[in-house]
Amino acid sequence: MHTLWTQRYAQRTQRMHSSAIRELFKLTEQPSVISFAGGLPAAETFPIVELQEACQRVLAEHGAQALQYGPTEGYRPLREMIARHTARYGIAITPDHILVTSGAQQGLDLIGKVFINPGDRILVEQPTYVGALQAWHSYQAEYVSVPLDAEGVQTDLVEAALRSGPKFLYVLPNFHNPTGVTLSLARRMKLLTLANHYGVPIIEDDPYGQLRYEGEHVSPLVVLDGRVHAHDDTPYSGNVLYLSTFSKTLAPGLRLGWIVAPVEVIERLVQAKQGADLHTSMLVQMVAYEVARDGFLDRHVRDIRVLYRERRDAMLVALCHYFPPEASWTEPQGGLFIWVTLPPALDATEVLHAALAANVAFVPGTAFFAQGGGQHMMRLNFSCMAPDRIEEGIRRLGGVLPRLLGHSA
Repeated sequence: MHTLWTQRYAQRTQRMHSSAIRELFKLTEQPSVISFAGGLPAAETFPIVELQEACQRVLAEHGAQALQYGPTEGYRPLREMIARHTARYGIAITPDHILVTSGAQQGLDLIGKVFINPGDRILVEQPTYVGALQAWHSYQAEYVSVPLDAEGVQTDLVEAALRSGPKFLYVLPNFHNPTGVTLSLARRMKLLTLANHYGVPIIEDDPYGQLRYEGEHVSPLVVLDGRVHAHDDTPYSGNVLYLSTFSKTLAPGLRLGWIVAPVEVIERLVQAKQGADLHTSMLVQMVAYEVARDGFLDRHVRDIRVLYRERRDAMLVALCHYFPPEASWTEPQGGLFIWVTLPPALDATEVLHAALAANVAFVPGTAFFAQGGGQHMMRLNFSCMAPDRIEEGIRRLGGVLPRLLGHSA
């Protein structure tokens, strides 16, 4: 219905679209549907008892503070804990370098609000995280894309893209969403060298870094950049802004993430956040701190890794068994996703329609491309269901492919 309001929408709304993944949630709520669509952590890993006990302790001992307004920067003991955790990986920051956000997604939005003017170019991987695109579309960003391969973003193609003068470079180096690949150490160093040469800062999005199931840990870009520019006791140069979250290690319903940035950037982000929500829930921050301290989070993450590795392996085995030989897929060392490349004759959106009729869902690849592409690709999530359900879902999905391949032959 055409109303008085429709003529008053801001121009930026013309580029706002619903997330393909969020829309799929509506279709996949029925128990009969096996959904590989969302990047959902396993609900059975949520530390419900620990959160319940922490809520009671916080309300009993600090109830007035927990239910009151708080500082925009975030609950200081939580920021101190994040700073200590970051120091383990070789970078010294203070709580003043940290802003607690309502999920890392808000961090992306605040970065857009602070840095992006209409028409600014952002250099992104191809494909890239759909939530970042959704956050920055509303600030009327333009994009320059560089493709990925098994070692991450193809750094030999980055220099030409940097010459176009992007405002910043956005990367997900660890267990990339949607592809699951990890940026190799050699390419991390090359990326930092190029970015520093052209004076282009980097936004490093790292929600999955702790979820490694095999292979050697690779230092985050923010740590490597700090080593390159180390001065005295302050190795953090600030050329890399770093985002992470408790959504994949505690629970996404807490909506708790954080940004690491230079103090002057934090001050700007704080101003932007004040206009958005004043501050992230104090009760949630204090409860998360109470749960995560004293080593619980480390033990909890170790348990999650065991569970998710089993589920990743179950999906890889099922793909080998049920998918046609013309298809290929990534074999991630961690994270939540496997990226499948179908035969070029298949359109993943058409496959999705057929798959939904068989009560199985996934996200077509086109959602993750800033400048078009990905028609014969799909993202599969393996973390949120048991191995037998994963096998059944891949069996159903594999069952629709020969029929569609026959149609397109």
